[in-house]
Amino acid sequence: MKKIVVLGYGAVGREVAALLTARGDDVVVAQRTAPKQLRSGVAFKPCDLTRPELVAAACAGRQIAVCAVGFKYDSRVWERAWPAAMNAMLNACEAAGARLVFADNLYMLGPQTEPLTEDMPLTSYGRKPRVRSEITRLWQRAHADGRVKAVAVRASDFYGPDVPTSVLSALGVARLVAGRPALVPYCPDFPHDFTYVPDFARARDAGGCARRCLRAGLERAECADPLAARVADPGRPHRRRALAPDRASGVVAVHPRAVSAGCA
Repeated sequence: MKKIVVLGYGAVGREVAALLTARGDDVVVAQRTAPKQLRSGVAFKPCDLTRPELVAAACAGRQIAVCAVGFKYDSRVWERAWPAAMNAMLNACEAAGARLVFADNLYMLGPQTEPLTEDMPLTSYGRKPRVRSEITRLWQRAHADGRVKAVAVRASDFYGPDVPTSVLSALGVARLVAGRPALVPYCPDFPHDFTYVPDFARARDAGGCARRCLRAGLERAECADPLAARVADPGRPHRRRALAPDRASGVVAVHPRAVSAGCA
């Protein structure tokens, strides 16, 4: 049994906590406010990730810290909160002797015209990607210097159960269920990955990721093959704003794990 703190209890944090408690680990969830529904057997500790003393208290006595927190989707918030949170987590993990498992995204790789790989250089393009590049350098430097054993698991846009704010849920499935066209917020011919949250949680299994901390410190969550969102007749001019419900009905007909880019 491992002693693990899960920092953040959103869609990913909930799945990770459920996976770990089912396995018999001692799990504490730490975030600013107590969750309305907390899984039986999971403890709670109040914690603001931008306050080092609270992060240190949350990580004290823990063997592994799993970061599943998210901040408001605002560049100004990210520029202020993410570096502070990452430094606080690294210092807390160093003091506790805990390993850090970080739920990461793909922003730090910037715009690309080829499939993404772990060894692509970090970008300076855009405010949010620059922030993700900055915090990537922070944990990679701490890992390389031997301060903290850390691993980041990178994923694309989320979808799955209990993820109502995902692009696929909010603009796709929810609208289709209501009998409205599904919106495509990017060119429908452009291939795009989506990550199934329960799969992401398993990829971030704290035991396995903790062992991989001993290696390169970076893992990429597996997705289904990327697909374009268009399912209309190829000869018909596309309307960028939506797919007609009858042609997009495959979104809800296919098993979720078989959906890669919001289409059948």
